[in-house]
Amino acid sequence: MNPAAAAGAAGRRPRLGAFIEHALTQRLILALILINAVTLGLETSPAVMAQAGGFILALDKAILAVFVVEIAIRVYVHRLAFFRDPWSVFDFLVVGIALAPATGQFAVLRALRVLRVLRVLTIVPSMRRVVGALLAAIPGLGSIALVLLLIYYVFAVIATNLFAASHPEWFGDIGRSLYTLFQIMTLESWSMGIARPVMEHFPYAWAFFVPFILIATFTMLNLFIAIIVSAMQSYSEAEHAETVQTVEQAREHIESDMHAEVRALRGEIQALRRLLETRG
Repeated sequence: MNPAAAAGAAGRRPRLGAFIEHALTQRLILALILINAVTLGLETSPAVMAQAGGFILALDKAILAVFVVEIAIRVYVHRLAFFRDPWSVFDFLVVGIALAPATGQFAVLRALRVLRVLRVLTIVPSMRRVVGALLAAIPGLGSIALVLLLIYYVFAVIATNLFAASHPEWFGDIGRSLYTLFQIMTLESWSMGIARPVMEHFPYAWAFFVPFILIATFTMLNLFIAIIVSAMQSYSEAEHAETVQTVEQAREHIESDMHAEVRALRGEIQALRRLLETRG
């Protein structure tokens, strides 16, 4: 590339970057994402597709074309920095899946086109904060999940040993016991559907089910919620601190520029004063 072309490309990037990051452009992309969500839902209705299938498919392709152009502009503007941003990579993968052929062994990718709706997460800042907080909570959630899995295993072994003979459909083996305990943890028909029938054969079975519910449902699940809330608070505080730091840096930069301008102005005044003194 010759120097003139390179200079022209360097001049276009800031303009394209300002265009693609403009609030109006972002709102337009958000509107297209929501419209695309509606069209993808309408495609699941045979009656709607029979009446307006051609228009819906054409609209879907037009919106996808806009997404491809947007991604291409962002890659052109940011170059390799685009692929260092997780949100940008997510957008790239979602649009790339939509471009993949949806026939033959790739037919499953047709169902994955709905992932384009998740681009809302990258557009709306509040949603990005929620997702960021959830990702930050994964280490803590993983530790609690391991503890919960251990509790599940212990109670499943006990339940299999106690109730397998009388209720094999619920506690016949470890797998069935684990699934039954999961149903109990969700509190879905746990009493009338499982606990009371078991208590007809084992009157003191409540001493097994009640502690399990207290530990698994009311304690461990609340710990999950506590970790998520704590992560969201920490993420918000970190984001606030970053914003404050950015504002402070901008203020210091402005003050530095102002001081430099004042010094330059003083120098000009002094030079003008000396010039007037020499003439006088």
